[in-house]
Amino acid sequence: MSDDKTDEVDVMYGLKTVLAQIEGAVARRSKDLPQISPKLVAVSKIKPVPLIIQAYEAGQRHFGENYVNELVEKAHDPQILEKCKEIKWHFIGHLQSNKVNKCLGAPGLYVVETVESEKLAYNLNKQWVKFRKEDEKLNVMVQVNTSGEEAKNGIEPSQATNLVEYVIKQCPNLNFQGLMTIGQYDYDTSLGPNPDFLSLAKCRQEVCEKLNLDINNVELSMGMSTDFEHAIELGATTVRVGSKIFGARPLKKH
Repeated sequence: MSDDKTDEVDVMYGLKTVLAQIEGAVARRSKDLPQISPKLVAVSKIKPVPLIIQAYEAGQRHFGENYVNELVEKAHDPQILEKCKEIKWHFIGHLQSNKVNKCLGAPGLYVVETVESEKLAYNLNKQWVKFRKEDEKLNVMVQVNTSGEEAKNGIEPSQATNLVEYVIKQCPNLNFQGLMTIGQYDYDTSLGPNPDFLSLAKCRQEVCEKLNLDINNVELSMGMSTDFEHAIELGATTVRVGSKIFGARPLKKH
């Protein structure tokens, strides 16, 4: 059996499994939370183009990339351009000012999830006019560093409202879509709900109250392969899952 065949089985199985787990998590979610159907972003970083095409052919449309160069290379790949015409790329890594134009030029760019400063918002707003079609706005999310770890990017939770307000009022070319966090890895849920997810949900509450926004229109991007079900139970509307779909290792049997 060739590697490609093994990968194909994994991708199909992985997607199906994750979508079933998402459905289960939605059923367990509190009815007090906005009843938004969660969006699955397949994180395809370091994964080859054929696997992305397989996932696309299985119905997946949203894909996430962490590095600008890799996003641009894949977005311009002739096979992806030909076979994945409705692909929606999420940029989910740290975006440096000198890479803004490169990122915005990627075909199929759907959202930049990692806006962490007024400076970056200003740059995206200013440069987007060169790339957009007609009056289309660029979707953005504000990244919040809920865990307070120095190694993680994002604005402090207490500053989230100010940055969201800046995006909404000062950046007419941007569409504020929601809040995003990475949070600490491998949190042990036996200790209780993940504080990073609770913090992001609280941030959303504050942002909506202070800026008079409809909570149903403000997304929460949180949760990855190890904790996306827990994230959905706490209100995630977008989950970013890589290894559970594309797995560097064969998928574990439950």
